[in-house]
Amino acid sequence: MNFDLKTLGVDGAVTEKCDLLVLLVSESFVPGSDALSDLVTQALKAKDFDAKPGKHLQMYQPQGVAARRLVLAGIGHGDARSVRQAMASIAAAFKQATVKRAVVCFASSAAGSAVAAAVQGAAQASYVYTTTKPKAEARTLARVVIGVADVNAVIDAFTHSTAVVAGVEYAREWGNRPANHATPSLLAGAAKALTKHPRIQCKVMGPPEVSRLGMGAFMAVAQGSHEPLRLIELRYNGGAKTQAPVVLVGKGITFDTGGISIKPASEMDEMKFDMCGAASVLGVFRALAELQPAINVVGLIPACENMPDGHAIKPGDVVTSMSGQTIEILNTDAEGRLVLCDALTYAARFKPSAVLDIATLTGACVIALGGVRTGMFASDDALANALMAAGEASDDLCWRMPLDEDYAEGLKTNFADMANVAGRPGGAISAAKFLQKFVEGVPWAHLDIAGTAWKGGAAKGATGRPVGLLVHYLLGMAAAPDAAAPKARQRKAPARGA
Repeated sequence: MNFDLKTLGVDGAVTEKCDLLVLLVSESFVPGSDALSDLVTQALKAKDFDAKPGKHLQMYQPQGVAARRLVLAGIGHGDARSVRQAMASIAAAFKQATVKRAVVCFASSAAGSAVAAAVQGAAQASYVYTTTKPKAEARTLARVVIGVADVNAVIDAFTHSTAVVAGVEYAREWGNRPANHATPSLLAGAAKALTKHPRIQCKVMGPPEVSRLGMGAFMAVAQGSHEPLRLIELRYNGGAKTQAPVVLVGKGITFDTGGISIKPASEMDEMKFDMCGAASVLGVFRALAELQPAINVVGLIPACENMPDGHAIKPGDVVTSMSGQTIEILNTDAEGRLVLCDALTYAARFKPSAVLDIATLTGACVIALGGVRTGMFASDDALANALMAAGEASDDLCWRMPLDEDYAEGLKTNFADMANVAGRPGGAISAAKFLQKFVEGVPWAHLDIAGTAWKGGAAKGATGRPVGLLVHYLLGMAAAPDAAAPKARQRKAPARGA
């Protein structure tokens, strides 16, 4: 789907020939002397329409308007959240099979954030998954024109939002695929496909290379599956060679049975979404390909299945991580932290300015924050503040959680340097404390997306979060590339596999 930005007011929208015209009407709407303004005025006067967010009125071939379908949608004060609510309320209009060209016009002046919300709302409304559902009606909407009073005032927000849409949809595509259509090898193929874009490189490592690196924790999770593991390394080189990169580490468990500590059968199918952290890294690189910002980014995806065959790890087994630290595996269903810890150790070789891991890690985070905000744990206040700000700017919200050392007490064990679980209380925090043991001397954040990466029930499907948050954060880093460089140089090399 393509987006265009156009200087267009209500008077101009009257003559726009399209299958669908959406007029976003704020409470401060001032009517002109055109036919469309007359319609809005009459509808407001008759109380058939209200400019409050979520209220809308649909018309077919209204007199004096060139569009075949017209939807008046209220956006309240015109802020981004109200626009997003309005677009969600009229989502069905964008999915009509005969709607191929749509125009979304702001009836009053619009801020960049509101334009971004309109772009992302149109994409969200019209998205259709078809890869393994060939009889599904594919998206017919091919072009969306965003009409605003001042193009120059919102061009940056428009450009950023269209890139985020490309990234979110790439993440949703791979998140939604069934596990047999998104194996570690296929996920590696999705990463390699991104190299057709400028400045993106990809390296894929298999079991022999991972074994030589000493990634004992990662290999332990994979050993119960017939699908070979893959360690995927993506690079986007947009900054100077001397610029320290930001490293993104995405959990890529392409299916999680829980292993020997097997999950209940109910809703286990949703464990295909356990690689949504990896999908979000792919999505970020897809967005970077569009934006081409002046920053260096590394993406690491440890990808494998967690299966319970005769070779699978057992509760009580002790494995040695790439860092040299030993881990007693008390619960094989706490496997995400095992693949991530080795990838975090591997990340040190890039001498990063910051490391962010993204993972559907704990059900405890779902209990704490639901599906509204991503759980964010950070070792550095500046990094935490930047991520919070990026979440607010993108409406891809997160919330900072504690990292008190007391939460690590439960990870102590008599048989290894640490256990992989610490009991149910504070489970999301103790999981983050586990990961923190593998990151030293560099700003680090952990995003637990277990509650935000996908939806269940009738709306079941991947959301593409937190691609929006991450892209906004990276664009902020691109504007200040040397901000964290001094800390990055203090990072110690890993004990093994350097």
